Amino acid sequence: MLRVLIAALALALVPLAHADDAADAQRLLLAGQADAALARAETALAQRPNDATLRFTRGVALLDLGRDAEAEDAFLRMTQDFPELPEPYNNLGLLYARAGRLEDARVALETALRNDPSQRNARRNLGDVMLRLALQSWEAAAAATPGDPELERRIRVARELAASPR
Repeated sequence: MLRVLIAALALALVPLAHADDAADAQRLLLAGQADAALARAETALAQRPNDATLRFTRGVALLDLGRDAEAEDAFLRMTQDFPELPEPYNNLGLLYARAGRLEDARVALETALRNDPSQRNARRNLGDVMLRLALQSWEAAAAATPGDPELERRIRVARELAASPR
């Protein structure tokens, strides 16, 4: 449902990284080789532990590998070290939403948008989270007062939207 776009980050943060290491790790990641991308990023980070692009790439690789707790830790640390960057907040929003922590996801995504209002992925992800929050609210209302046809229509439409592929 929520997606990550690393290409935009590559353009935004390349000046902060040694281009070869970062580009190699990102190429591997985009090629679906998350294990190799993680290894490349971690090797380069041993030399440059504060490189934002490499740290972000490492976090995305962890996310792609389903190592969500490690990815969350990586992105949280980035928000502490680079609070102005929107991308780590966007990815935290992704992780929180994946875990069903929709309010945490909303806050993270809103922070990403405060840092950069032009963040298309964060805006789209926030819309997905808001839809899921609305659906939860409507389902609770329907459980409390069954038989409301307008509420049932909203729930049906929201479920269709939430289930539709991007």
